[in-house]
Amino acid sequence: MRSSGVSRRSLLLGAAGGAGLAVLGGTAHARPRRPLRVVVATNEPWGTYHVEPLLAEAARRGWRLTQLVPDLSGIEPGGPVPVATPEQVRQADLLVVTGAGEWPVSCAERFPRLPLAVSSLAYLGPAEAELAHRLRRRLRRITSSSPAEGRAFASYLGTSRKIHVVGSPQTDELPERRPEPGVVLVATSVTHPDGTGGAAPGTEVLLESAERLAAAGRHILVGLHPREDRSLWDRFEISDVPTLRASARAEACIGIPGTVFPLIAAVGTPLVGVTDPALRVPQYLLDVCSSTVDDATQAVPAVTGARLPDERTLADAVSPVGGSAARLLDAWRLAALGGKPVHHGNHVGREEVA
Repeated sequence: MRSSGVSRRSLLLGAAGGAGLAVLGGTAHARPRRPLRVVVATNEPWGTYHVEPLLAEAARRGWRLTQLVPDLSGIEPGGPVPVATPEQVRQADLLVVTGAGEWPVSCAERFPRLPLAVSSLAYLGPAEAELAHRLRRRLRRITSSSPAEGRAFASYLGTSRKIHVVGSPQTDELPERRPEPGVVLVATSVTHPDGTGGAAPGTEVLLESAERLAAAGRHILVGLHPREDRSLWDRFEISDVPTLRASARAEACIGIPGTVFPLIAAVGTPLVGVTDPALRVPQYLLDVCSSTVDDATQAVPAVTGARLPDERTLADAVSPVGGSAARLLDAWRLAALGGKPVHHGNHVGREEVA
């Protein structure tokens, strides 16, 4: 098993090249005449944690990156991501939506003259979104973090358009893996819905799984979802660093399959997924799991036997690694400054990922 984040990065870059993967540009970029002003609307209207990994690259370029929110009720004061309501936006060069939920679609229709791009910053189900047709004709650029995510994202958008693969900004600095004996990372989702978003089925099984693993002598390290109720997990060690970085300490990880799963596998930590009949997860997130469980009694043996996916599966789900924030912002620059949207019909065809 590879334990170094550096070696995992080399593996993924090599596998991507060997598979003939073409990614958008490089890390170099031509400067526009002035810094861009980009506004972003996400499926989780107050969920600024998807935008936060882009702030450093945006600041390096001098860009103004602002997340659109319905109001400030779900925003903690002093947060790092600049936010504004649509009424407060006076000037912008590009609107980026991260999905076709009610909020991003309403923002797109609020700004009909702005160039529009769509970027997958968090996984979305593979079924076509009900409102996707209201975005498709305007899209200048579509990006995803990996070839596998790109295929799922194309289905979600109901498009045969080219998906530009840019990688995940969260993997630009993969931690070096140093597993501690007996440590199991529990990657939580959201157990109970609240005003800022919904919850994931299966989280009660995850809670019980953590209890059973602790009873079996494992040290539970909890990587909290930004919207999770901390009090549900406070009998365990709650990581004071993000879940991806915390995964470097763990022998294995168990959780509801989500965006962070392929990234944890890239660090070198094997995964067990907790599933539920009501949970619709893209297949590529299940493919990076050593196994899946739907009953807490299965958790201990599943974690004990957890193994990493093969290199081809891993590369498909997570590559390219390194320079991803720069590639994503390059794509946004192209959407803002060049070309008109091209319409290729409303039906799902064979997705082209490049």
